Amino acid sequence: MSAYEKLKALNITLKAPAAPVAAYVMHVQTGNLVFLSGHLARTADGAVIVGQLGKDVSVEQGQQATRQIAIDLIGTLQEACGGDLNRVTRIVKLTSLVNSTPAFTDHHLVTNGASALFGEVFGEAGKHARAAFGVAQIPLGACAEIDMVVEIA
Repeated sequence: MSAYEKLKALNITLKAPAAPVAAYVMHVQTGNLVFLSGHLARTADGAVIVGQLGKDVSVEQGQQATRQIAIDLIGTLQEACGGDLNRVTRIVKLTSLVNSTPAFTDHHLVTNGASALFGEVFGEAGKHARAAFGVAQIPLGACAEIDMVVEIA
């Protein structure tokens, strides 16, 4: 199945990427690598998912938030690929920042929400290296932010 068939089977509709809110661009390509800027946890209608893991956001809620970030990243990736996700040859690396209390240690589990979706949509090409760690705060109070590197044909 193509990435588009998998997205349809998962009942996922991609939306156009949000415009940057500061002095950066949403994606940059060099050679066959595309670097996607960090995407904040947002609801399907675009509201920032605010909160802190270990305080007022559960691991399960965090996983849903990072899954939504992955959907938004795929939308940006589609734009970076000139509208053709079938150009993706590998999700190379994710970096996941989790807004968390000092005692919270399940950042890896929160990030699995995104990692699992990339595997579902891109199969073997969706398996990636990653880093997941806690931070004291994320812009706009978001509970998570993820950026990624992708190889395209």
